[in-house]
Amino acid sequence: MSADSGKPTLGRDLLLASAIAVAGLAISGMALTQLRAERHPQMAQATQPLQSTPGAETKPSAPPEPATTGARPAEIKPQPARPDAEAQKEGATPALPPAPAEKTAAPIEQK
Repeated sequence: MSADSGKPTLGRDLLLASAIAVAGLAISGMALTQLRAERHPQMAQATQPLQSTPGAETKPSAPPEPATTGARPAEIKPQPARPDAEAQKEGATPALPPAPAEKTAAPIEQK
């Protein structure tokens, strides 16, 4: 193989690269001229404009607030999640399941 064998492929590659660059510039130029030729601005609206409901002036805008005293109802008494041992003997069931046992491993020995 001679030292001149790489030159023809380099020239061919440069010619191909320049042709691709010129084609890209030509396509970009045509797109820009088409954008400038169209003088019809297009606008989009995301939501419809607000319209009033017929008879909205006579209707109340929100229901009235319910009358609350802020006090807890007297007929519902608070109960603990886990009843004590005496209550469990009488038949009270805990509201929560028992906690899982902790898993412990052997201590890590350092050397």
